[in-house]
Amino acid sequence: MVSAVRLALAAALAAAGWAGGMADSDAEEGAAAVPVSAAAPNAARARELIALLKHDCGSCHGMRLTGGLGPALTAEALRAKPADSLAATIVSGRPGTAMPPWRRFLSEAEAQWLVARMVSGDVDAH
Repeated sequence: MVSAVRLALAAALAAAGWAGGMADSDAEEGAAAVPVSAAAPNAARARELIALLKHDCGSCHGMRLTGGLGPALTAEALRAKPADSLAATIVSGRPGTAMPPWRRFLSEAEAQWLVARMVSGDVDAH
């Protein structure tokens, strides 16, 4: 059985696309998608969040979210990654990397909503 600490580390590394050194089964054991209906914001805020994803996140992750300075944020790239870890990365950033924390701009629930959109491939304006 994988310890909780090792599983958390594997999840964090997998979310960043850095599963090197961890067995694939360890990194995938905690993977779970956020439901598409996760804490939906109102329509205006949803449009703001999608714009933030496409423009602000896109500046590092590629304007089509297919990768750049940061890893790809496509549905295919994210499906096997733990949704909670992805949302935590958005909110808290990733120390020692170019990934900044976005907690000043969105809540944990909004980050989870964005993760659900990315995992489902639904990143068009709402």
